[in-house]
Amino acid sequence: MDDTVKDGTTSQGDADHGSGESDRSEVDLSDAAARAKLHAELAEQIETHRGAYYRDDQPLVSDAEYDELSRRLEALEEQFPELVTDSSPTQTVGGSVDTSTFAPVEHIGRMYSLDNVFDFEELRAWHDRVRDAVSAKSKFLCELKIDGLAVNLLYRNGELVRAATRGDGRIGEDITANVRTIADIPQRLDTEFPPAEVEIRGEVFFPVEKFAELNAQLVAEGKPPFANPRNSAAGSLRQKDPAVTASRPLHMLVHGIAAWTPADDSHPEPAHQSEVYEQFRQWGLPISEYYKVLPTLDEIEEFISYYGDHRHDVTHEIDGIVVKIDDFAVQEALGYTSRAPRWATAYKYPPEEVTTKLLDIQVQVGRTGRVTPFAVMEPVTVAGSTVERATLHNGYEVKRKGVLIGDTVTLRKAGDVIPEVLGPVVAARDGSEREFVMPTHCPSCGTLLGEQKEGDKDVRCPNARSCPAQLANRVYYLASRAAFDIEALGEEAAVALTAPAEPETPPLTSEAFLFDLRPEDLAEVKIWRNKRVKGVETGERELVPYFYTRGTAKKPSAPSANTVKLFAELDKAKDQDLWRVLVALSIRHVGPTAARTLAAHFHSLAAIREASLEELSAVDGIGETIAQSIHDWFSVDWHEEIVDRWQEAGVRMEDEAGESAPQTLAGLTIVATGSLSTFTRDGIKEAILAAGGKAASSVSKKTDYVVAGENAGSKLEKAESLGVPVLDEEGFRNLLTTGSLD
Repeated sequence: MDDTVKDGTTSQGDADHGSGESDRSEVDLSDAAARAKLHAELAEQIETHRGAYYRDDQPLVSDAEYDELSRRLEALEEQFPELVTDSSPTQTVGGSVDTSTFAPVEHIGRMYSLDNVFDFEELRAWHDRVRDAVSAKSKFLCELKIDGLAVNLLYRNGELVRAATRGDGRIGEDITANVRTIADIPQRLDTEFPPAEVEIRGEVFFPVEKFAELNAQLVAEGKPPFANPRNSAAGSLRQKDPAVTASRPLHMLVHGIAAWTPADDSHPEPAHQSEVYEQFRQWGLPISEYYKVLPTLDEIEEFISYYGDHRHDVTHEIDGIVVKIDDFAVQEALGYTSRAPRWATAYKYPPEEVTTKLLDIQVQVGRTGRVTPFAVMEPVTVAGSTVERATLHNGYEVKRKGVLIGDTVTLRKAGDVIPEVLGPVVAARDGSEREFVMPTHCPSCGTLLGEQKEGDKDVRCPNARSCPAQLANRVYYLASRAAFDIEALGEEAAVALTAPAEPETPPLTSEAFLFDLRPEDLAEVKIWRNKRVKGVETGERELVPYFYTRGTAKKPSAPSANTVKLFAELDKAKDQDLWRVLVALSIRHVGPTAARTLAAHFHSLAAIREASLEELSAVDGIGETIAQSIHDWFSVDWHEEIVDRWQEAGVRMEDEAGESAPQTLAGLTIVATGSLSTFTRDGIKEAILAAGGKAASSVSKKTDYVVAGENAGSKLEKAESLGVPVLDEEGFRNLLTTGSLD
């Protein structure tokens, strides 16, 4: 068919523009002139951001902010339809075409946008509208919404003859030479009977793991870095020199047909979108493996929920799920609005990327003395939490990312991952930004900073024993779940013990004396806190007791409930396993895995302390680096004091005979995925390690078993493709108990 536009006329990435904040002050909507002014302001902002996003590949703000801006305009036009014009952003698609760099080309089939829904209530409303218009037997194709750049591929008689950007939906930019450099895209379709002409739609994306490398290269060359991976894909494709595009690790996935002219009647086009995908596969085109044809709304919501929890298990970035009618005939019956198909919608997940202002870059000193710069930002909500700080790792990384104090930056927080500053929004700079300079002296104790060894990217404070920041962080760490597991000893309590506002000499000058503390030692400890009156902050600061209650005439000061709990947990911690004691010592490179190995081999801290470098290195899984670190740690006199004082206080320094768990998983590498009924995520890892196994996070040919619970995702799929044995929970328990599957 020449003219009939089939699925694929929408771009999966086309709803992601970057946006801006309009004036949120109250507007009198009863005043026609006021609402017309507001409409014009909103429309102007959207067009500005479309240009920055599509034409310049430098969005000024995040996708989520753009979505909010667009929804405000849509709501205004819905309330006052007389404001709608043909040129309104709600009636148009995409951005302008850069004719100064690329030749304009007209798409055979118009490329529409996608309407968005943001919760299940909106999805159900869309579903009800569709169901009212078509047969109840119609099924839906659900697929991941690729966060990339929309590209049209035109094949004539099987040969790739043109590739173009989306542009304004009718006219795009000719980027054929650049697209030919992408290895995923075949120059010729793998078929003896290709259509006479077919226009195929898809998304080009840039791997997230390669994004930082590209930005570092650009900064080193004195060029502006990209704000996020999506814009690095767009900027890489829209290069004058195809050799530049060829040097970038771009990939593409195709997802639809815009127009199809069969060579003859014996090879008609498919009748369903799902059939198109199988046709693409046979032709050698890259398609997503993550799609399903589903008949019911419940199944659609289940699909959306699953990938909401597993959106980082797939091979590319996604920001939602596209839901569309699978049957092309039904699509034609439903038709289009002025800008979007009625037969499809995009369910958008909560944003994991936002833009915010980088107010300052400060540094903090960790438990090993490493001085780490971190970003202080205007608070912003991302991935369900409010973020105002993010690590920048080291001074080298700050320069590598090309961020300046005062920049608008793109912030990313994926699920439970630590927030990360991706890069600056260079187009938003006004000249007031300034470069960050790493300090030369420790901000906590004033000691001259330096490299631990020549060529280190990190700088460290060498005053390990007395630096208040290092001591506080070591105390906080030894109380963590991986060590003594002292819940009542949190970060603020660690600071109160080691560097309180009062008294001048803290209760704890070394972790060696932790188990010697008595409640009365903490009676005078005070810290600064924001003053509150009836639960409301006054803006003033006051000194308050931390470990004791405030005394009154009727009720003298006494240890708080948390302090009572602290001492109970300290007493309990004395009987922890040897490997936990090893972790608590903060020996570099000795985490839970190495600590378990050492404890299982030597059975006592005295034996580890007396072991030679050769004996330590010979332990399977330890090696020279960890062995040298242990040897160096015990050669420091104040480190030995920690061990001696803890032992005198009653901390157990050896495992009892026969206490170690049977090593039923020794030598096995096991990956756990999905939800298990009797194990938490940390719990199954602990069980694997305790039984001598290796708890890996990714599946490879070296994986011995994969333990799969409910809603197991791509790890299960990869295990099946590699032929790795898969166990259910009962099978894993048998293996754990007996070392056998029988």
